[in-house]
Amino acid sequence: MQNTILVGPMGAGKSTIGRLLAKELRLPFKDSDKEIEQRTGASIPLIFDVEGEQGFREREHAVIADLCRLEGLVLATGGGAVLRDDNRRALRAGGRVVYLCTSVEQQLDRTARDRNRPLLRAADPEATLRQLMAVRDPLYRCIADIIVETDERPPRLVVMEILDRLVGLMPRESRDQSALS
Repeated sequence: MQNTILVGPMGAGKSTIGRLLAKELRLPFKDSDKEIEQRTGASIPLIFDVEGEQGFREREHAVIADLCRLEGLVLATGGGAVLRDDNRRALRAGGRVVYLCTSVEQQLDRTARDRNRPLLRAADPEATLRQLMAVRDPLYRCIADIIVETDERPPRLVVMEILDRLVGLMPRESRDQSALS
């Protein structure tokens, strides 16, 4: 079973949608940020404080490389995972990539009370999100097999759309087999 990998900006719903999608597909769910926290025993903000963004990105790369070698899981990545060429290669090789696209306004709404977002500790979080989106959106798009809009949509509807679109990516013999089960 091929992996399904969710990419997109913070606040797009990768973790929430990933858990629901994994349940529907009857696959394990992994969140690369949670995996980093488990491996280090430290929160993402603490890693940023102690090691800086570069140190965090090194840890993120190791986790993504490990998780993309596994088969049959749903993986939610951190918003900046696409910044490194080697991560983008691993994600593309690791499975079907779904870009959960959302507006900066939706990101602001969804992350307003979240204290685990080191990059949003800025004086102007909206400007930060716009800058991040300007750099990252083309990277998400270049590795995505599917792009799904999440703005003001219930997670279950997003999951149903992803499932419908994943069927379209299956080789013909797999589609025929899944229709029989």
